Amino acid sequence: MNDSSAPAQYDVAAIMRGLYGDGFIACKGAFTREWVTQLGEDIDVLFRQALAQPGGALPRGPNRFYVEIHPERLRGFVDIITHPWVVAVCEAVLGSEYRIVEAGFDVPGPGALHQPWHRDFPAPEATLTGRRLNSLAFNITTVDVTEEMGPFEIAPGTQWDTLAGGDPMFPARELWPRYEALAQRKLAQMGDISARSALTIHRGTANRSNKSRPVFVLGVDAPDARNADKHDLQLTRPYYDSLPEQVRRHLTCRVVDTLDPIVQEHTIDGLLEGVSPGERMGMGG
Repeated sequence: MNDSSAPAQYDVAAIMRGLYGDGFIACKGAFTREWVTQLGEDIDVLFRQALAQPGGALPRGPNRFYVEIHPERLRGFVDIITHPWVVAVCEAVLGSEYRIVEAGFDVPGPGALHQPWHRDFPAPEATLTGRRLNSLAFNITTVDVTEEMGPFEIAPGTQWDTLAGGDPMFPARELWPRYEALAQRKLAQMGDISARSALTIHRGTANRSNKSRPVFVLGVDAPDARNADKHDLQLTRPYYDSLPEQVRRHLTCRVVDTLDPIVQEHTIDGLLEGVSPGERMGMGG
């Protein structure tokens, strides 16, 4: 459940300043640890099922996986999308007609390597020319993240980098030292939720622990964004009908009689190999 002590109102200027500035903001203690434990239990079940299904878990590097899910398989899905902070952030940045297009999770397991610096998809024209963010990614860790568990790193302000003349998602290696110098390491704790522009240059770091670091992912678009094309959000008719109208109006989904296996579309080939520690500064390994 939501933490009842969380403030009901949030500063729109602070939200805009954070996402248009650093490209990353967070709400500490948005959920109780008990609620997050339940989320972790559900993700553990879904992850084991995805690994057993051909194509169910997309590799994102050695022992690092992404799984897209059916929202109703999470007991707390409605808690997430109706949390006042999530709603406030979506409305402030994406407008009142924002659309929820993705539900999934990442699992960096023990032995996962550094990812190369990247963004999750090429910057759209709305950002490159219009200097406007038209999508957001929300993350919820299911564990208390430590330095050894491969924390998420972000290079603040780089959502505006054009990467002109090169790969639109993966900065050239000669640019890596800049991102190293900017890097902020995020040690999220159970109950925290973050929002970021997926265009901000980031990476997962090497997991040197003996524990996995599962993190829930919620993708949200402004009406003009096209990220729904890469996803297949499905809800059964009874579940869809059980949702309040103010929730249904923000979902871009298929309403089905029976949930179909999800065909994973959001492959990122550049993440498959990972980066050895000797390549950390882009100097070869």
